[in-house]
Amino acid sequence: MLKRLFPHPYLSLTLTVVWLMLVNDFRWGSLVMGLILGIIIPAITEPYWPDRSVIRNPHKLVAYLGIVLYDIVKSNLDVAMIVLFKSNKDLQPAWVNVPLDLTSPESITALASTVTMTPGTLSAELSTDGRSLLVHCLHAPDPDSVRDEIKTRYEARLKEIFV
Repeated sequence: MLKRLFPHPYLSLTLTVVWLMLVNDFRWGSLVMGLILGIIIPAITEPYWPDRSVIRNPHKLVAYLGIVLYDIVKSNLDVAMIVLFKSNKDLQPAWVNVPLDLTSPESITALASTVTMTPGTLSAELSTDGRSLLVHCLHAPDPDSVRDEIKTRYEARLKEIFV
């Protein structure tokens, strides 16, 4: 019964929290409306997600989000230093091709989103076969180290989180 009511529990929770953040004022009516949206939207969209990934380790997801938030703050400071103190001729932008071991669309989307949310990098393209991600870096003196960092810092953790 609970599985039918909440076919995507994390999506239901996310929709409820996002609704409360959009309303920006906690009231019981807002919470009820968020819960209604959190139940109805996943139920309506469930037929379009036949082979969805399962989050195997939710506690590792929380740790991953902490790492991503830390990297976003650190990268913001790094990009600010580049913008303020590095001349354009000293910048070494690079396109980095990151081969992927991830196979599920959800995990690949999480990786591409993580790269894009981190200032100084941008996910530009996913190959047609889904086996590599093209990333643009604002300043990458060593593109291979950028690729290796994305694979070890993000992709390896996402492989532990998603089935």
